[in-house]
Amino acid sequence: MKEQLLDTWVTNNKMNLLVMNNISDAGMQKTLGTRGGRTIYQQWVHIHQVRMQWLETCAKDIFHKYKGLKKEVPFNRGVLQRSFEESAVGVAELLDRGWENEGRIRNFKKGAIALLGYFISHESHHRGNILLTLKQTGEKIPDTVKWGLWEWGK
Repeated sequence: MKEQLLDTWVTNNKMNLLVMNNISDAGMQKTLGTRGGRTIYQQWVHIHQVRMQWLETCAKDIFHKYKGLKKEVPFNRGVLQRSFEESAVGVAELLDRGWENEGRIRNFKKGAIALLGYFISHESHHRGNILLTLKQTGEKIPDTVKWGLWEWGK
């Protein structure tokens, strides 16, 4: 069961990277906000920062292994992808630790499975926002990516 829990998290992050790596640099700057709303890039940064906030809250030793991103920092695809991959490893370590501790996670009363659900819900919400922003601003995403988001069994 632990392997399924961790594989689910890895797959969720794989879907994030699938979308992220198929957005043009210009697409990363798109927003639907008319008064300074988050760009697509800033939404990815936000997802990473939420991961980091939970790592800081639940496992400071894991948190200190990785770096946050500031939303004001200019777009840098390499830094974004590296940060995303690192925070995903940190969350996997937190979930693994929680599993080994009978599902308990410090400062998250509902436990490891609920925390996984929280992360996936939050990140899926933003992936949806990102895809909608791309669509409404005329940015194209390959069909293989759109359909690939649903291929969790591969």
